[in-house]
Amino acid sequence: MYQRQSGHHLCETHFIEDIQRRVANTIKTRRMIVPEDRVAVALSGGKDSTALLLLLWQLLPTGQDIRLIAITIDEGISGYRDDTIRSAEQLTSRLGIEHHCISFTDLFGDTLDTFLKGRETQACSICGILRKKALVIAAQRAGATKLATGHNLDDEAQSVLMNVFRGDLPRLCRNSGVDSSGKFIPRIKPLSLISEKEIAVYLMLQNEWNELPECPYTRYALRREIRALLSGFEYKHPGTMLHLIESKKKIERYCAGSVLPASLGSCTMCGDPCSGDLCQVCLLRQTFGH
Repeated sequence: MYQRQSGHHLCETHFIEDIQRRVANTIKTRRMIVPEDRVAVALSGGKDSTALLLLLWQLLPTGQDIRLIAITIDEGISGYRDDTIRSAEQLTSRLGIEHHCISFTDLFGDTLDTFLKGRETQACSICGILRKKALVIAAQRAGATKLATGHNLDDEAQSVLMNVFRGDLPRLCRNSGVDSSGKFIPRIKPLSLISEKEIAVYLMLQNEWNELPECPYTRYALRREIRALLSGFEYKHPGTMLHLIESKKKIERYCAGSVLPASLGSCTMCGDPCSGDLCQVCLLRQTFGH
């Protein structure tokens, strides 16, 4: 594989070693995982979360009492989620990793498909809010100290650009991996410097590539347009996505303490940490009448 940014041509062996080295370095330099951590991996069954679980299973040292758990969220998306859940179950069974599955119906009283009737254009925003809450609940139930997600370099760069286009400075300044003083489980993103293409190649070389359906709601997503735009820039100007990530880090430092609230309050309905009177989930519940 030719890495355009580095100018290196890598064979199968050295490509896999390169991916493992970079992920291990990200974990080490950012102290994402430490001895005695119980790491809940958000496993959708798709390519990114599959690669994340495989890499952590390969890389995490034994003898430091670090434990991996996989958690899967069933949003209730007809014709889509069943296949990915089956893929997640097969992978965790093969690796011998504890696996928990939790559904929107159990947590919020109905499926995502039901919540989105007449609101399809808001699909990603609504799903994102409910899914984050579901992941936190599943991680808490599993006794996790860290919540690992499969966000890759493309995802992270797309998020930066989306927040710039929206003029959303608080989101640009937010860092979900900082010490939360026990208010919430820190989220970590070990694949944040690995590109989507590299993840796909890694899975093919590991014989773990599966053709799975795409979420039917992606056609409404702004991210889909941003993805196409950013991919074009990255092809013409290698390193564009990494530069966006570095820019976010600088913005976080400049805005520390001036944009985000000095301390989080608590939601008046559920008690969860939030910056206002109500958290986003409770605001949605009011909208849905739940």
